Amino acid sequence: MNLFDVYPLFNIELKNGKGCYVYDQNDIKYLDFYGGHAVISIGHAHPHYIQRITAQLDQLSFYSNSVQLAIQQQLADKLGTVSGYIDYNLFLINSGAEAIENALKVASFYNNRKKIIAFNGSFHGRTSAAVAITDNPKIKAPINSDEHVIFVPLNDEAALINAFQENEICAVVVESIQGLNGIYEPTVSFFQLIEKLCKAQNAVFIADEIQSGYGRSGKFFAHQYANVQPDIITMAKGMGNGFPIAGILTHPKFVAKHGMLGTTFGGSPLACAAGLAVLEVIEKENLIENAHQIGEYIIAQCQQIPEIKSIRGKGLMIGLEFDFPIKDLRNKLLFEHRVFVGNSNNANTLRLLPSMTIGKPEVDIFIHALKSCLK
Repeated sequence: MNLFDVYPLFNIELKNGKGCYVYDQNDIKYLDFYGGHAVISIGHAHPHYIQRITAQLDQLSFYSNSVQLAIQQQLADKLGTVSGYIDYNLFLINSGAEAIENALKVASFYNNRKKIIAFNGSFHGRTSAAVAITDNPKIKAPINSDEHVIFVPLNDEAALINAFQENEICAVVVESIQGLNGIYEPTVSFFQLIEKLCKAQNAVFIADEIQSGYGRSGKFFAHQYANVQPDIITMAKGMGNGFPIAGILTHPKFVAKHGMLGTTFGGSPLACAAGLAVLEVIEKENLIENAHQIGEYIIAQCQQIPEIKSIRGKGLMIGLEFDFPIKDLRNKLLFEHRVFVGNSNNANTLRLLPSMTIGKPEVDIFIHALKSCLK
């Protein structure tokens, strides 16, 4: 049997990882400045992470959500404390796309509407409703109808106000930092306008923090820079440091009813152990502040490189834009200097999404490699 060939693959087979590094089948060492799409939040093979999951394996790896699982409440309590959303409710699933699907369902159950405002350049996932609100027709099958979606240019306040002239807006879904599009942010005033319009029309404000959340931006959630409070927050990638876990945080105004949402694997004891480990390491090692400080250091170093035409992002979610396509540059970084970085839908933009445990020595290695490639 062959694997379904849908991914363009580098000719590299990774074998193991430790901290900010990964190693291939020939024991060649690579600096990981991409974290597998921002998934690796606390570094590869963190000892506390391994200990937490191993201990849980010795007890109970899985049971369905038909019984009480105390570790789910432990995760909810810790997440509420660390994120600042202590009054919100948590629903656990497995992936970012599922988080979006369930956020949209909660919103539609709440106001009995179905029209969604999303934004140009958005990416929210590949399942049915998630891909419908994603601005990429190439990944939409005919069944993924977006007839209920209004796409608006990011940060165009007049266009957003005009979109609300449509009757019965169910929700506005916005990435707190657009990742795949090349690291673009809503302005503070745009974020606040979304919140204001949603409140005025009883629409639901959904902040997609799947890539930007969990401390990566230098705050727990990137929308917290704008001093707004979304009704629903979606989370995934960095939540489990590689173990599949995702969730939505919902405002207390949403009333849960038995059967309205459901999942087989979401909130398993193993997933919750991984989620707790991540939060405990973030808290103990002060990784949110580290993301802020090291992000500033990266930006300061990149500002000294004249070939970089634009630097976007916050914390350890950074886009470097050049005036040429970065495909060859990315390959040189990987195959000549052993540094993983990411690309984006913007062909000229490199994405940097390293672990939040990264330090200045690793940044200096990356900067030296980048300068060498640009020569």
